[in-house]
Amino acid sequence: MSKKEKKAITLYSDGSSLGNPGPGGWGTILEYKGVAKEFSGGEELTTNNRMELTAVIEGLKRLKEPCRVEVVTDSSYVANAINQWLDNWVKKDFKKVKNEDLWREYLQVSKNHDIKATWVKGHNGHEQNERCDFLATKEAKKFKI
Repeated sequence: MSKKEKKAITLYSDGSSLGNPGPGGWGTILEYKGVAKEFSGGEELTTNNRMELTAVIEGLKRLKEPCRVEVVTDSSYVANAINQWLDNWVKKDFKKVKNEDLWREYLQVSKNHDIKATWVKGHNGHEQNERCDFLATKEAKKFKI
């Protein structure tokens, strides 16, 4: 009996902060076999890096079964952490790591998935990245008076 092949999902994500810190938003697109679903949200006072990471976490929370996930992000912070830094941060129990609460949450929501991150240049015409940026900025603006 062969093990069931995990679905291949692409998770596009972006975060925005109007001021750093300031009002922030995140946008995520989950894509499976050409079908895309969008999600977004925001916070009144946050940072850009927190929103970048929140976008990934919120996308992963919406997956209903273990998947192979390619995270496509314009955040080198998020991409490098997922691909290179996170194992070492865990070994050091997150000593001197910013956004520890979110990275611990990421570990929980990502544990059943096979994840790799791909960095794309932001504001460079990448269709899904531009859409995530639009969603994130729209959410951040809801907190502006």
